[in-house]
Amino acid sequence: MKSPELYLLSRTNRPDSHTLDVFRRHEGYQALERVLKGGFSPQEVIGMVKDSGLRGRGGAGFPTGLKWSFMPDPEKDPRPRYLAVNADESEPGTCKDRVLLEKDPHGLIEGILIACYAMQVKTAYVYVRGEYRLPHDRVAKALAEARAAGWVGENILDSDFSCEICGEETGLMESLEGKRGHPRPKPPFPAGFGLWGQPTTVNNVETLHNVPFIILRGAEWYRSMGTEKSPGNILVGISGHVERPGVYEVPLGTSAQKILEDHAGGVWKGRKLKAWIPGGSSTGFLPGSQIGLSMDHDSLKEAGSMLGTAAMIMLDETACVVRAMQVMARFYDHESCGQCSQCREGTEWLSQIFRRIECGDGRVEDIDLLTSLANGMAPGKTICALADAAAIPTHSVVRHFRAELEAHVEQGRCPYLSNDQPSQATVGAHA
Repeated sequence: MKSPELYLLSRTNRPDSHTLDVFRRHEGYQALERVLKGGFSPQEVIGMVKDSGLRGRGGAGFPTGLKWSFMPDPEKDPRPRYLAVNADESEPGTCKDRVLLEKDPHGLIEGILIACYAMQVKTAYVYVRGEYRLPHDRVAKALAEARAAGWVGENILDSDFSCEICGEETGLMESLEGKRGHPRPKPPFPAGFGLWGQPTTVNNVETLHNVPFIILRGAEWYRSMGTEKSPGNILVGISGHVERPGVYEVPLGTSAQKILEDHAGGVWKGRKLKAWIPGGSSTGFLPGSQIGLSMDHDSLKEAGSMLGTAAMIMLDETACVVRAMQVMARFYDHESCGQCSQCREGTEWLSQIFRRIECGDGRVEDIDLLTSLANGMAPGKTICALADAAAIPTHSVVRHFRAELEAHVEQGRCPYLSNDQPSQATVGAHA
């Protein structure tokens, strides 16, 4: 069988891959040259991305070309417009964008520039989370190199296209404006009312990284990989109880079992798979018996989950799903901004109840209470999706692992806690 073509990580294994010199030796900025010197109109670039079927890699999987087309016509709406690049990667289990930021920052910059040309944007902001020191520094250095070489700034390649890119270590739209980082109610949507009230498009790092390859090799080439509704390759970050955790590139539609066995070396220590998360903590838990599912948007949706960020987390047969959910619930409780009461109160209660069950103080009625709380939090009942992200895995644990919750309650302890481990009270206190 022919090995799948790898393009997203094609430059990352080379020494000094983050530098402009190495990037230029491997097709770097050739796609941008083709756009600016080949007479492509912005509408033609958007059309090519639409034809490719590229879907956003930030979690929702929305068609990228369609999102770009929402930007108002500059002849009818001359307001400034912006591109905000989400390089936050704050969801547990997600770490694939970090590889691109560290190893191929110029690939991101080229994708940003082509996107800005297509939407006639003159300023882009890259939001890098504060904990990502090396990725931030690599992007900042790459921007300086690109600017000095004339790839960023005024009249790029002696064309009429000018674009400035700014790297930021701050919250996205609200914080960029100097406000508290609270999510904004929608509508109005960012395409019409985003940064400083101006038209704004938000794209993920990996999404933009795909764009230069589509320009260079064509929409048909891109559609030759993946599935009909989810074309192209995707970066899968796999972690947890596996032999070789890491970030791997696979065509969309590859089975999760193949990724686990062929890339990650299988479940560690010869154990069996008990549970797994397909796309980051917000996509919820699936039983190990469903590891044969395809990693694409539609297959996982039919199974009651989501592709999300393709951040796969594996738990072996000795792991406690309740304990894992307790850790996740605590995360969402901590991360809630408190703006919406359903999220503010709901995430705190979920954290407390899962801790109570894990520590041996749970009650039978707590299990149905978890479902009731999650129903009140999602779907779509809050300004942003953080409440959904806490509710979805809660529902999955009750649905697929109810017997494990009941065992915790009946035994008054965690069944997976061995005698030589700390007591439940200690585990709960320091969780």
